Amino acid sequence: MILVFLSLWPALAAALGLGLVIGALTGLPRGGLAMAAAGLLLTGLAILTGLAALRTMPGAPGLWIESGALLLGAYLAGCVLGGFGRSVSGRPL
Repeated sequence: MILVFLSLWPALAAALGLGLVIGALTGLPRGGLAMAAAGLLLTGLAILTGLAALRTMPGAPGLWIESGALLLGAYLAGCVLGGFGRSVSGRPL
C-alpha cells in the first residue's frame, strides 16, 4: 500500500484539492438527498477499503481497488475539510 501511495501522490493531491474546492463551494450536506449521496459514497469507501485490506484480488484489479480506495478517501476528506471551512467562515449558501 505504501508503494501505491508513493506512486499515486500527484493523483492523491489532486483528489484532495478537488475535494477541498467542492466542499468549500457546496458546504456540508444538509438535505435528505445530499445525505443519501454522502452515505452512498461512504459505503463505497468502506467496501473498497475492506476489499483492499483483505487483499481479495491479486494483480491489476487489486491495484485498481487500492487506488480507488485511496483516491476516494482523499476526495471525501477534502470535501469534509472544505465543508467545515465554509461553515467556520460563516459564508451563507
